[in-house]
Amino acid sequence: QVQLVESGGGLVQAGGSLRLSCAASGLTFRYYAMGWFRQAPGKEREFVAAIRGSGGVTYYADSVKDRFTISRDNAKNMVYLQMNSLKPEDTAVYYCAADLGAAGSSYPDTYDYWGQGTQVTVSS
Repeated sequence: QVQLVESGGGLVQAGGSLRLSCAASGLTFRYYAMGWFRQAPGKEREFVAAIRGSGGVTYYADSVKDRFTISRDNAKNMVYLQMNSLKPEDTAVYYCAADLGAAGSSYPDTYDYWGQGTQVTVSS
């Protein structure tokens, strides 16, 4: 049974930093591209960042480029999202997702497995 479990969310002031983690189990982790998405109240789920299975290539939404960094540790079955210079508009539930065999996608429908999400709240 595949499980993705996010952690590291919380309340932070604007300009601060948070590091989200996602622990994966029940899958051959290196075969999966991993993505981070977020969903704010009343809005659709949106792409944040993705990383290929090898970890060598990453993709970012324009809104987070140069502030967020996605990384992975295939030995530990972990993926991370380092978030710096946080803004109130970054407030959302953040989800990690796994996409088998993909190069990394910004489309939620291409992902096979999802975590339960972790809340990030940025105060002004």
